[in-house]
Amino acid sequence: MKTIDNLNFSGKKALIRVDFNVPLDENYNITDDNRIQGALPTIKKILKDGGSVILMSHLGRPKDGPTEKYSLKHIVKHLSDVLGVDVQFADDCIGEQAKEKAANLKAGEVLLLENLRFYKEEEKGDEAFAEKLSKLGEVYVNDAFGTAHRAHASTAVIAKFFPDAKYFGYLMAAELNNAEKVLNGAEKPFTAIMGGAKVSDKIELIEQLLGKVDNLLIGGGMAYTFFKAQGGKIGNSLVEADKLDLASSLIEKAKAKGVKLILPVDSIVADKFSNDAATDIAKNDDIKDGWMGLDIGPEAVEQYESVIASSKTILWNGPMGVFEMSKFESGTKSVAEAVVKATKDGAFSLIGGGDSAAAVAKFGFEDEVSYVSTGGGALLEYMEGKELPGVKAIND
Repeated sequence: MKTIDNLNFSGKKALIRVDFNVPLDENYNITDDNRIQGALPTIKKILKDGGSVILMSHLGRPKDGPTEKYSLKHIVKHLSDVLGVDVQFADDCIGEQAKEKAANLKAGEVLLLENLRFYKEEEKGDEAFAEKLSKLGEVYVNDAFGTAHRAHASTAVIAKFFPDAKYFGYLMAAELNNAEKVLNGAEKPFTAIMGGAKVSDKIELIEQLLGKVDNLLIGGGMAYTFFKAQGGKIGNSLVEADKLDLASSLIEKAKAKGVKLILPVDSIVADKFSNDAATDIAKNDDIKDGWMGLDIGPEAVEQYESVIASSKTILWNGPMGVFEMSKFESGTKSVAEAVVKATKDGAFSLIGGGDSAAAVAKFGFEDEVSYVSTGGGALLEYMEGKELPGVKAIND
């Protein structure tokens, strides 16, 4: 793997694609800086070598060009503080000011470019736009795993302008190494925990994993599609009515491959989708009309804890319930605690990005599992066996 360890950056200008798509509150304060923290080792290595750094990123989904809400200028102060360097800012990612500031950058200095997505050309993968960006630096580094599954100008197309000077940053390398460890080097027993709302979102991943895992634990809204497929009464629980045959076929495939596909026995049910709903516990094939399952129940938790405890490799992607509401967080929290305990006992645990990462962060367990991915969609596609454009561009 071509990482930045393959190069001494002394006297070189490194153009780095980072993922600084961080959440901001209404006063533009960063509410979670994990993605910035994830990029620091790469930036610091290049500065320590005596190189200079030009950072490019997107923020949010601006629809019509420059928007105050999505300006990367809001993160300059925080970035300067955590790097210990006065970060310069260019109020455009191409154009004269960006070119001038990049050209005048000295060793040890950092320049942050304005939001790439203020140009529609970024998401279109426009070659002319990528070429303009490429002229700002001498070496290209991709450290944005969260966007590696997108064939955008700054993640995939730009690499062709650096045929002999393109590298993975440390975050990107760690993401790929940890995903590989789970996909192709998992110690047994290997348990995958799949949650979230829809079975359709995880179908390709589940099919890929059925050839690799020993146990597949299902939770979250997707579980009710499985119960409905088996003829159960699920009340008003979430269901994908057009995916019942698919759910049945996954159960059969798991059996044929000797995989234990385990569905939650019971749920915490509610009479409405609200934190002040009336709640009860019900078996998942017998939920009363008008009630819906919003979290896995105590019996399911006990069963899942036992399977997780005996596992040597754990992949967790998707929450067990509506963990954002305190009344329905206990299933997800209990599973998180079980994963933490198994990790302490020697298991390797990879937490898929997105909601799983948010849940682990909410309960304060980020440092107590083996690895928390920064890329929800990218990790999912990589695990499904798809080639990521951002990865291919460096490897080619």
